[in-house]
Parts: sequence; structure tokens; C-alpha cells
Amino acid sequence: MVIETKLQTNTLKLIDDLKSVCANYGLGNDGNEFKIITQAFLYKFLNDQFIAEAKKKDKNLAKVKDAEEFYKCISAMSADEFARLERKMDGNIAKLEPIHFIRFLFQRQNEGDFAKLVDDTLLNIATLNNDIFAIKTEGEAKVVLFDRISQFIADPAKRDEFCRAIINKLVNFQFSFEGSFAKGYDFYATIFEYLIKDYNSNSGGKYAEYYTPHSVARIMASILVPKEQQNTLTNISCYDPAAGSGTLLMNLAHAIGEDRCTIYTQDISQKSSNLLRLNLILNSLVLSISNVIQGNTLLHPYHKEVNRLKRFDYIVSNPPFKLDFSDFREQLDCDENQQRFFAGIPKIKPKDKSKMEIYQLFLQHIIFSLKPEGKAAVVVPTGFITAHSGIDKAIRQHLVENKMLAGVVSMPSNIFATTGTNVSILFIDGANKSDVVLVDASNLGEKIKDGKNQKTILTTAEEQQIIDSFNQKQVKDDFSVVVSYEEIANKNYSLSAGQYFDVKIDYVDITPEEFAAKMKGFSDNLESLFSESRRLEDEITKQLVKVQYE
Repeated sequence: MVIETKLQTNTLKLIDDLKSVCANYGLGNDGNEFKIITQAFLYKFLNDQFIAEAKKKDKNLAKVKDAEEFYKCISAMSADEFARLERKMDGNIAKLEPIHFIRFLFQRQNEGDFAKLVDDTLLNIATLNNDIFAIKTEGEAKVVLFDRISQFIADPAKRDEFCRAIINKLVNFQFSFEGSFAKGYDFYATIFEYLIKDYNSNSGGKYAEYYTPHSVARIMASILVPKEQQNTLTNISCYDPAAGSGTLLMNLAHAIGEDRCTIYTQDISQKSSNLLRLNLILNSLVLSISNVIQGNTLLHPYHKEVNRLKRFDYIVSNPPFKLDFSDFREQLDCDENQQRFFAGIPKIKPKDKSKMEIYQLFLQHIIFSLKPEGKAAVVVPTGFITAHSGIDKAIRQHLVENKMLAGVVSMPSNIFATTGTNVSILFIDGANKSDVVLVDASNLGEKIKDGKNQKTILTTAEEQQIIDSFNQKQVKDDFSVVVSYEEIANKNYSLSAGQYFDVKIDYVDITPEEFAAKMKGFSDNLESLFSESRRLEDEITKQLVKVQYE
């Protein structure tokens, strides 16, 4: 535990140091700062990961104590020896040459055109690893692993100095990631969240990245994959059509087992896709990077099999709720999409196009993309679960009539610090032909200040309460209820737990004398009120008589 705490502390300090370098060169809060921070961090991570793997595969390298000695040993290898070493290494490890190591750059930092050397090194690593580490766009173009980080410095005269500062932070930092690779998801989830905390919010433009709180992600994963099923599933396909930085998928993959599933994603934002790629690398899911697609899921869904869209075992998503998609709305309204958008396509809002209900399209796409007995968990605005008509009701009716609903969890307000919209989690299960669980968790959690916003935090016990109530189909007063598909149909397909709670009437035993006394009290009180009412009527009448026209 002490070692893990030290690793975490040192890792967070490295991130802060890199941010400090950016701030010193005028890039603090710059739109490109996140590219420099995440790429420098990733470069260090891949270096240390290669070193750790090389030590596992070569008994001579296993004896090496520090990075400088390792670099000397690896540089002394012949081309054939180095090639044999790389062939032994795990497929999740990035391919590196001796000239790609941080130590190599550190030794040449006083040479001219140092910024170009750093940029060329990063791009060379990206090219060497293109087959595994590149993200594809919907048009099959490749988004490579690294950019030229010096280009973000406007003054060419300062680029060498900036790159020296970055490399010095990486090489002089007295720790290695080597001790962290066995820590797994729980360690890297915290690191990743800290790494991107300033760059992954919904305040950055039309197609902004939506970050899902870990409490919501854990609840979704634990209900989709109950504890008794974890590490028993095999060859599972997992999908998110609006993946963002991948928080939901990482939780789901961890519950299933990272080596037991394959990740598929699509997201319109290149920034999100780059962050997702980093998340996959940190969580030993490198082989899924080839399934990360940057593009418009609704207009150009990428993942296909034979002559139709691919279907998946598990789908998780927190899609944007409202967004202006008027520029491609008519393209969606075609014969080809009739089955996919079975409940309809939202109309263009004449007064405010930004309020078009785009989540309705993502939700229909998810239902269409699910295997017959697949499972899904989708974050929706709570208004979806009770809407009396329109597309929302048509989607709920479809889920009920096709018996593919597991239930709903209505979350506390402000569970997302960046939006005041109340949210619920819709759970879909093609195999659930019996009762449905509805949970009202809106009263749980503690409200805290998060910057300028108010945020609700769930305790671990509260998370577990939600998970257990859902998975065990528990009935709890004013919290959870179990209902049949028929009952839901009779309630206009409402999925609000509150509409199914029993109305409680408290009966109290009292004597005839006590009853008579209570009734007299009520009667006296009413007579007093009536008397006051008559007095006021008389007063108003008198005042009206005095009113004269002038």
C-alpha cells in the first residue's frame, strides 16, 4: 500500500510538473495544452512499459537497476539481438528503437534543432506503431499516436527550450511506471481522471466531451455484470456509440475482465477519441484501439457485419441529450434508417435548434445495435421515463412490448456537476421476459460545492444499495419496486418508480371520547374560519359602497 501511494503521488506530481512547463510557456489553459500533457505522459508511460517488458523477456536486462544503465545495454545490442527481443514481447507493448528512448533525447538536448529531434522521435514512434495504435476516422484516415508538440509554441525561438523543459521533467523525475503495471484498473482510473480533469468537460463547444462520474459508471457496470458473473464471460463485444473518453467502457471491461472482451466505439470528437485511446493503453486494451472510430455515429455508423450494422453483447452510453443536428437531420430521415430509428426522428426546433433531442436517436441506435439477448445501460434525462407521448413514449412502448427492459434507476439531482438536468439510467436486457425493477435513488447522496456548481456525491454504501436492490429485485418502501410488463403498459408505459409505490394509510386506535374531541376541534376551527370569512365579506361590501367615480 505504501508503494502504491508513492507511485500515485509521484505520477500526479509528474502531471502537475508538465502542466507547469506549459504554463511557463504561455500554454496554460490553451486549447492545445491537453495534447502536450497527454502525449508527454504517454511517451513516458510507453518508455517505462517497454523497459519493464524487456526485463521480463531478457535475463541480462532483468538485472539492470536504472533507466540510464538500461539504455546503455539496449544500445549495445546488435540489430538481430534487438529484433529477437521485440519478437518475444507482448502485443500490447509499443515497438521502440534505442533512439526512441527518453534517455537518448536527454543526452542530445544541447544539440541544435532539438525541438525537431523531439518531434521527429515522436512521429517516428507513431509511424512504427500505426497498425495497432492509430485511430481511424469514418473515412478510413488514420489519426496517429503523437503530434509535433513543439508546433504549439508560437515563437520558433523558444521551441528548443520548451522541448528541453519537457524532456527534463520526464528524465529527471525519480520514478518509473514499472511498479505500476501490475496495479490494474483501479490505479489507472484515478490517474486518468486526474490527467484529463481540466480537459474533459461539457463546456467546450458544439460537440463537447461529456464526462460520466465514476459512481454512475460503477453502478452501470455492476448491474450489467453482477459480481457472480465477473470473470466468467468470454469473447464479449462491448460498444459505446458516443464514447467520450471511455469511462463507461473501462468500468464495463474491468467488470467483465479486460482479457475477455473487445471494445468498439465511435465518437464525433477527435479530442475524445485521443483520450479514449490513452485510456485503452493504460488499461491493457491496446488491441481494441483499431475499433476506435472518430466520426458521426448517427449519420455514418462505422461498425458493420455482412450487410447490416454490427450487433453487440453489451452497450453502455451517456450520449448528449440536446444538440443542433439540423444540418444533417434530413439525411437521417430516409428508407435505410426506418428500422434503426423506429420511433421517429426529432423535428427541428424553430426557435432553438440547440434543444433538438439527439439522445432519442442514440437510444434508438443502441436498441437496434444490441444482440437479441444483449444488455445495455444508457444515461437519459429523467423526463424520458414519464413523457406522455411522442418519441420518448414510443421507445418505452417498444421496450415493453418486445420484453427487453430490465429497469430504471433515477439518480439524485446534480449527480453531474456540469448539468442541472436530472438523469436516470435505463437498463435494457433482451433476455428479461419477466419483472422490471424501478429504483428511485433521487434522495440519496450528499450535496457539495464543485467549483461554481453544486454536485451530489454518492457514498460507496449508497452505490451498493442501488446495485443490490436492482440485481436482487428488492422491494423497498419509497425506494424500489418490482412491476410486470402489463402493469407498465397500464400506466401509459411510465418507468417512474414513484408511480408504482403503494399509498400508505396510517390507522391509529382512539377511544370514542378522543374521536369526539377531535371532531369538535375540527368543527370549532371551521366555524371560526367561516365567521372570519363572513366578517371580511361585510367589510369588503362596505368599502365598495364608498368607492366613487371621479
